[in-house]
Amino acid sequence: MEETKSRKRERVEMPKQAPFIRKRNFQEVALGYTKEMAVDEASRCLACKKPLCVEGCPVEIDIPGFIKCIATNDFSAAIRKLKEKNCLPAVCGRVCPQEEQCEIKCIVGKKGSPVAIGRLERFAAEWEASQTIMELPEIKTKTGKNVLVVGSGPAGITVAGDLILAGHEVTMLEALHEPGGVLSYGIPEFRLPGKIVSREIEYLQKLGVKLICNYVVGKTKSLSDLLNEYDAAFIGTGAGLPWFMEIPGENLNGVYSANEYLTRVNLMRGYQYPKTYTPVIRHRRVAVVGGGNVAMDCARTALRLGAEEVYIVYRRSRNELPARLEEFENAEEEGVIFHFLTLPVKLIGDEEGWLKEIECLKMELGEPDQSGRRKPVPLAGSEFRMRMDACIVAIGNSPNPIIPTTTPNLEVSKKGTIIVDENTGKTSIDRVWAGGDIVTGAATVILAMGAGRKAARSMHAYLTNGIVSTGG
Repeated sequence: MEETKSRKRERVEMPKQAPFIRKRNFQEVALGYTKEMAVDEASRCLACKKPLCVEGCPVEIDIPGFIKCIATNDFSAAIRKLKEKNCLPAVCGRVCPQEEQCEIKCIVGKKGSPVAIGRLERFAAEWEASQTIMELPEIKTKTGKNVLVVGSGPAGITVAGDLILAGHEVTMLEALHEPGGVLSYGIPEFRLPGKIVSREIEYLQKLGVKLICNYVVGKTKSLSDLLNEYDAAFIGTGAGLPWFMEIPGENLNGVYSANEYLTRVNLMRGYQYPKTYTPVIRHRRVAVVGGGNVAMDCARTALRLGAEEVYIVYRRSRNELPARLEEFENAEEEGVIFHFLTLPVKLIGDEEGWLKEIECLKMELGEPDQSGRRKPVPLAGSEFRMRMDACIVAIGNSPNPIIPTTTPNLEVSKKGTIIVDENTGKTSIDRVWAGGDIVTGAATVILAMGAGRKAARSMHAYLTNGIVSTGG
């Protein structure tokens, strides 16, 4: 009996492609659970009467409920339970930081590894995709209200899904030629396959959401004009304006923002060139500046495009690295080289204007800054150079200013983010809500979805009784 209990505390690991194979292809790294693996892992859940894991979920999924369904082989019930709260289970099961949210609160994790909540969520979504018929939830009686959702990223998708189920008509406008927002342009195929995002968007369309691409609100038509056609609007346009280091040489050829690099490869399918129309230069020695998940995505993408050496250049130490542990480990396994406590100060080009070297300083950690992390301080006389033919800057993003600058009376912060009521997502403009990265700055998929859920709840209250909900 004790042996059985001991085995049940061990997490069922998800199989992955071997590093030496996956570093040269764009196929998904993690291969997913088999049915047997999923049932075995789900059986580790204690089904707590007061599940702390749910408290850690920004979209309030009944985690013990869907896991119990998997443990009893009722996969259909599991996906139904998930979709009561989450219209993107296949996405969240892959890219959300469960280790910092729901799994960190798991009681099983007190004496071993927490239940693999994200992997089980992915399994349920994959099981649904394998079925010939997708089960659609019941939609409430039509209210006659018409809602506009600007942006088809995680926040917008959540608002659209919640409000269409509540009986409102929903139209979603997307500036790019394909929907999905950051899910489509920002996350590589090997981490989140495009077909997954397409499948989730198609699900919304089957529910009745109307999708229009190539529509730039603020250019095609202003938000103020659109409000004459809709009863309420949600702004979920994300944070697509890249930051640069503001050092000499950033205008050299071979220097990219992470947004440009990943958009070319992901959304424009540059990795499939010449089968597709977007070429991507295959650099030999690539430096990626930054330490978050986006930096890891860029570095691992460069490897798959054939780079001989790829470096992550990060000004703090390993302990301060903001990327998920899983992403760091995958990058390290694949051969990405890490230069910690290193700060680029100058990009040096050749006579033809192409990057050839990066001048850096070594750093040491001083006192904590406003973020709580120890502030990096330059070491005098520590200058050195690295030969590189590409540099990808992945240090963050700001919101695109098009809507704020074309919408009178929309209150924004000094950073360009839209100011909202934190409980409801309500903006300073009547009948307009906002959420996701346009409000918080660049953050996670699940936090954007959580903001979408709050906004949808408030919008529904307004649309049905004219009262702006106070949230909670």
